[in-house]
Amino acid sequence: MAKKNPYPHLEVYAIYEQLINEFPEVQLKGAKNPYTALNGNMFSFLDKEGKMSMRFEKTYQEKFIEDYNTTHSIQYGAVMNGYAVIPDEMLNDKVELKKHFEQSLAFVKSLPEKPSKKKK
Repeated sequence: MAKKNPYPHLEVYAIYEQLINEFPEVQLKGAKNPYTALNGNMFSFLDKEGKMSMRFEKTYQEKFIEDYNTTHSIQYGAVMNGYAVIPDEMLNDKVELKKHFEQSLAFVKSLPEKPSKKKK
Protein backbone atom coordinates (compact mmCIF):
# COMPACT_ATOMS: atom_id res chain seq x y z
CA MET A 1 0.00 0.00 0.00
CA ALA A 2 1.30 3.48 -0.92
CA LYS A 3 2.30 5.75 1.92
CA LYS A 4 -0.25 8.54 2.53
CA ASN A 5 1.08 12.06 2.02
CA PRO A 6 0.68 13.94 5.34
CA TYR A 7 0.50 17.32 3.59
CA PRO A 8 -3.23 18.03 3.09
CA HIS A 9 -3.13 20.25 -0.03
CA LEU A 10 -2.29 17.60 -2.61
CA GLU A 11 -2.87 19.75 -5.70
CA VAL A 12 -0.34 22.41 -4.74
CA TYR A 13 2.00 19.70 -3.41
CA ALA A 14 1.98 17.99 -6.82
CA ILE A 15 2.82 21.30 -8.56
CA TYR A 16 5.60 21.98 -6.04
CA GLU A 17 7.04 18.49 -6.41
CA GLN A 18 6.98 18.74 -10.21
CA LEU A 19 8.71 22.15 -10.07
CA ILE A 20 11.45 20.87 -7.75
CA ASN A 21 12.05 17.83 -9.97
CA GLU A 22 13.22 20.27 -12.70
CA PHE A 23 16.23 21.15 -10.53
CA PRO A 24 18.49 18.15 -9.82
CA GLU A 25 20.49 19.98 -7.12
CA VAL A 26 17.33 20.68 -5.10
CA GLN A 27 15.66 18.16 -2.84
CA LEU A 28 12.12 18.31 -1.47
CA LYS A 29 12.25 18.06 2.32
CA GLY A 30 9.66 17.88 5.08
CA ALA A 31 6.52 15.78 5.01
CA LYS A 32 3.93 17.82 6.90
CA ASN A 33 5.72 21.08 6.06
CA PRO A 34 7.32 20.70 2.60
CA TYR A 35 10.29 22.96 1.88
CA THR A 36 13.53 23.31 -0.05
CA ALA A 37 16.90 24.33 1.32
CA LEU A 38 20.41 24.56 -0.06
CA ASN A 39 23.57 24.80 2.05
CA GLY A 40 21.41 25.09 5.16
CA ASN A 41 19.34 28.00 3.83
CA MET A 42 15.62 27.43 3.24
CA PHE A 43 14.33 29.17 0.12
CA SER A 44 10.82 27.88 -0.61
CA PHE A 45 8.02 26.17 1.28
CA LEU A 46 4.35 25.26 1.33
CA ASP A 47 2.37 26.54 4.30
CA LYS A 48 -0.50 24.92 6.16
CA GLU A 49 -3.04 26.89 4.07
CA GLY A 50 -1.67 25.45 0.82
CA LYS A 51 0.22 28.58 -0.26
CA MET A 52 3.66 28.45 -1.83
CA SER A 53 6.30 30.98 -0.78
CA MET A 54 9.73 31.69 -2.22
CA ARG A 55 12.69 33.63 -0.87
CA PHE A 56 14.15 36.41 -2.98
CA GLU A 57 16.77 39.12 -2.79
CA LYS A 58 15.13 42.25 -1.29
CA THR A 59 14.68 44.38 -4.44
CA TYR A 60 13.46 41.36 -6.44
CA GLN A 61 11.02 40.49 -3.65
CA GLU A 62 9.61 44.03 -3.52
CA LYS A 63 9.15 44.13 -7.31
CA PHE A 64 7.58 40.65 -7.29
CA ILE A 65 5.08 41.66 -4.59
CA GLU A 66 4.18 44.81 -6.50
CA ASP A 67 4.00 43.20 -9.97
CA TYR A 68 1.89 40.24 -8.86
CA ASN A 69 -0.19 42.04 -6.22
CA THR A 70 0.81 39.56 -3.54
CA THR A 71 2.21 39.80 -0.01
CA HIS A 72 5.11 38.92 2.21
CA SER A 73 4.82 35.46 3.67
CA ILE A 74 3.56 35.53 7.24
CA GLN A 75 3.94 32.42 9.39
CA TYR A 76 2.87 32.12 13.02
CA GLY A 77 2.18 35.86 13.14
CA ALA A 78 5.65 36.89 11.94
CA VAL A 79 6.74 38.23 8.55
CA MET A 80 9.18 35.80 6.93
CA ASN A 81 12.13 37.97 5.94
CA GLY A 82 12.73 37.77 2.19
CA TYR A 83 9.75 35.54 1.35
CA ALA A 84 6.84 36.35 -0.95
CA VAL A 85 3.63 34.38 -1.40
CA ILE A 86 3.28 32.96 -4.90
CA PRO A 87 -0.12 33.95 -6.34
CA ASP A 88 -2.49 31.02 -6.96
CA GLU A 89 -2.80 31.96 -10.64
CA MET A 90 0.94 31.49 -11.12
CA LEU A 91 0.75 27.86 -9.95
CA ASN A 92 -0.73 26.94 -13.33
CA ASP A 93 1.94 28.82 -15.31
CA LYS A 94 4.90 26.45 -15.23
CA VAL A 95 7.19 28.79 -17.21
CA GLU A 96 6.58 31.76 -14.91
CA LEU A 97 6.79 29.61 -11.78
CA LYS A 98 10.08 28.07 -12.91
CA LYS A 99 11.53 31.52 -13.71
CA HIS A 100 10.91 32.74 -10.17
CA PHE A 101 12.11 29.50 -8.60
CA GLU A 102 15.36 29.93 -10.55
CA GLN A 103 15.68 33.44 -9.08
CA SER A 104 15.07 32.10 -5.58
CA LEU A 105 17.64 29.33 -6.10
CA ALA A 106 20.21 31.79 -7.47
CA PHE A 107 19.69 34.02 -4.43
CA VAL A 108 20.13 31.19 -1.93
CA LYS A 109 23.29 30.06 -3.74
CA SER A 110 24.74 33.52 -3.05
CA LEU A 111 24.24 33.16 0.71
CA PRO A 112 26.91 31.79 3.02
CA GLU A 113 26.51 28.16 4.01
CA LYS A 114 24.76 27.56 7.34
CA PRO A 115 26.15 24.74 9.45
CA SER A 116 23.73 21.95 10.28
CA LYS A 117 22.16 22.00 13.73
CA LYS A 118 21.61 18.23 13.71
CA LYS A 119 23.44 16.36 16.43
CA LYS A 120 25.62 13.53 15.23
